[in-house]
Amino acid sequence: MPTIALVDDDKNILTSVSMALEQEGYHVRTYTDGAQALAAFSSTPPDIAILDIKMPRMDGMEVLRRLRQKSELPVIFLTSKDEEIDELMALNAGADDYIKKPFSQRLLLERVKAVLRRAEARAGGGKEGPVDPAQAAFTRGKLMMDPPRHATLWDGKNVTLTVTEFLILQALAQRPGIVKSRDHLMDAAYDDQVYVDDRTIDSHIKRLRKKFKTVDDDFDAIETLYGVGYRFKEG
Repeated sequence: MPTIALVDDDKNILTSVSMALEQEGYHVRTYTDGAQALAAFSSTPPDIAILDIKMPRMDGMEVLRRLRQKSELPVIFLTSKDEEIDELMALNAGADDYIKKPFSQRLLLERVKAVLRRAEARAGGGKEGPVDPAQAAFTRGKLMMDPPRHATLWDGKNVTLTVTEFLILQALAQRPGIVKSRDHLMDAAYDDQVYVDDRTIDSHIKRLRKKFKTVDDDFDAIETLYGVGYRFKEG
């Protein structure tokens, strides 16, 4: 079973959430602050991390910032209730999902399962057999995507994407010129049981553009059609 890193300075949350995850069969490692967790990730990386944003010594945002410098480990953020800026900052920083406190343990379990499924699908799941055409590597202009390897190149340069970012870009790029509504992109990137709002997709698009602009200042392949959605412009 996957290993989950749970990082929160609230020991009650560590105890209750780790028990719920372990009852589902997951291996859980708990940490009370971000610095401790980041050091452990270097030697024994988990399969997914659940990070509280507000922690002493090193908060969740800083942990994710440092983590994203060398890893695309799936991350779910725990954000404070009614603080919308936390959600937007988390997604812009590269989180795969977020959950507002207080939250139900069942909701957290569903989010964990959804993110792990997406990560496993991108890695090919370790299964051999016929290749799904939708999962075959493809090229669109300067863009090359290889879903089984979770690889993305722009004009021959590597662009490192999170699981969610990869799925959104894949949904856009597989059919250049076709407008994808936010609802369509939500369906492509999230499990049916996971609800996200429009701002979540917008935040992921913003981060995708930012990542591609780091390798090409003139990147403009993802177009916004206000009130409609997004489309990928090939060429």
